[in-house]
Amino acid sequence: MSKKHILVLSVSAGAGHVRAAQALCAAAERGFRQLRLTHVDVMDLVPAGFRKLYADSYIKLVEKMPLAWAYLYQYTDQRSAKSLFDRLRRNIERLNTRKLNRELKRLAPDAIICTHFLPAELLSRRLARGRPTPPVWVQVTDFDVHGLWIHPHMQGYFAANDEVAWRIAARGIAPKQTFITGIPIMPQFSAAPARADCALEIGLDPRKTTLLIMSGGVGIGGIEALAERLASLQHDLQVIALAGRNEALLGKLQGIARRYPARLLPMGFTRTIERVMAAADIAITKPGGLTTSECLAMGLPMIVISPIPGQEERNADFLLESGAALKAIDAAALEYKLRLLLEQPQRLAAMRERMRAHAKPNAVANVLDLVSGRL
Repeated sequence: MSKKHILVLSVSAGAGHVRAAQALCAAAERGFRQLRLTHVDVMDLVPAGFRKLYADSYIKLVEKMPLAWAYLYQYTDQRSAKSLFDRLRRNIERLNTRKLNRELKRLAPDAIICTHFLPAELLSRRLARGRPTPPVWVQVTDFDVHGLWIHPHMQGYFAANDEVAWRIAARGIAPKQTFITGIPIMPQFSAAPARADCALEIGLDPRKTTLLIMSGGVGIGGIEALAERLASLQHDLQVIALAGRNEALLGKLQGIARRYPARLLPMGFTRTIERVMAAADIAITKPGGLTTSECLAMGLPMIVISPIPGQEERNADFLLESGAALKAIDAAALEYKLRLLLEQPQRLAAMRERMRAHAKPNAVANVLDLVSGRL
């Protein structure tokens, strides 16, 4: 009997949508339910000009003009399908669907999972026109749901938690079509490795309190200033600073590390982030949906910083309400919150305990079980 084939469609606008898709495929590579998964980034199927407009401009907008992004987030959340903005967006997107249609014909999947709203919208239109299309599922990748994710003709939605599922239903999706699975993260996050082993592995002292600063996949934020401030604290601690793929940032961090030997460990992109997280006691991070889901799975308390207006602000709200994180609005607030946790270890222990109720390390299995069970 041949393996069922699931196509996973992502969009490389920010790192989280792609990482969720990769997590789903990683499970299949390990033989999960004998499924075969293929991951396609829709941005690889569009002309370079559209790719730059759609993906690269998103990063520049949230970094350089966050208030403009906040306005767009709110405006498009309650948009009218007849608005000038939507008519223009649909006409532009329609010009870039030919390769996607060809890929669907070539790959002939049994089902499709979208980890971004753009392919879900394109496929919704395809279904509306009556074109043969396999069942389409939508994985929402934040602790929030924006109006752009909601489309007719979808087989079902996967939500991070019960509140997101409730809000999807409030937007007109039948409750029986929404499933609380969590956000897909890599299989290695399903169990935390030994802290001491991981610390020694990357050159840290396992006896010392360890802070982990995560800049995200594209290195947005003043991480170097935070790293220097934390490395200079009087507490007996050590700091890991992740630069992701940002080589310029990594170089700056390495320069700072020379002034703070044995205090600051700069790291670039790593494929074993779960082991780095396991070595840490507190994560200082932007509240992206994937990163925070990983922290929840690892029981790693967070201090969230610099949330992008819109989805990351709402992720931060969820984490604060759940007791999994504190929030720092600037470097001084970060230092204050850190001192609070370092001087009150029982508070840190309570945060770890509260995280257990919200962690969903098996989200990938939940999603694939639901999809494959309906094929």
